[in-house]
Amino acid sequence: MGYDKIMQDCSQCIVRNRAICAGLEMDELELLSRQGRKQKVSKGETVFWEGDDAVVVANVIEGVLKVSMSLSDGREQIVGIVFASDFIGRPFGQQSPYSVTALTDAELCIFSRSTFDSFARQHPELEHKLLRRTLDELDRAHAWMLLLGKKSASERIATLLLEMSVRLGETGCTIEKGALDAFELPLNRQQIGDVLGLTIETVSRQFSKLKADGVIHLPDRRTVSIRDRARLQDLSAAA
Repeated sequence: MGYDKIMQDCSQCIVRNRAICAGLEMDELELLSRQGRKQKVSKGETVFWEGDDAVVVANVIEGVLKVSMSLSDGREQIVGIVFASDFIGRPFGQQSPYSVTALTDAELCIFSRSTFDSFARQHPELEHKLLRRTLDELDRAHAWMLLLGKKSASERIATLLLEMSVRLGETGCTIEKGALDAFELPLNRQQIGDVLGLTIETVSRQFSKLKADGVIHLPDRRTVSIRDRARLQDLSAAA
């Protein structure tokens, strides 16, 4: 990983109002800032390894990372994508159940898990946020089961593009969601197929069809420009 930098002031964090520490009082933030450190992570670098001891937890300040698990034959399955303001790690746990790897250059606010656990126990608001996070993850898992079980290939691609446009548009301290009409995908075609349970050929065909239908424009392999958001939303909700 890149350089470590002691946190100076949590109140100045660019994801302060959207991160798990939102809701803490100023004196609580001051205490928390003494326990964290900023850390740069390069694209392709793994932050946590599946099965390793869970020694740290982190807020994502900038960047996009993938959450993955290994199959018995060694293949990787991407089970989630995390964005700025998301929380990663296993508080109150002993081992990491998954690996977390940077899809782009990223910056994290890292805490010792044991120190963070102790702080959370002493601050009910933070414990409440952790519970909400767990329930939100359960809701996302249920929604993903619906996507994989019932939605067609075109509906899956539309759902992913809409989610990316919203999550990549969430910047700064604001909690309002400003969806982007143009953005760079942090995933390549193979990774999109892994996330959505599709072959790379099917992913490429669906992108080409959406482009031909005038729903999106593809200036290059990674950049997506949404031309008709209403049609994309209709596709996503078709199931």
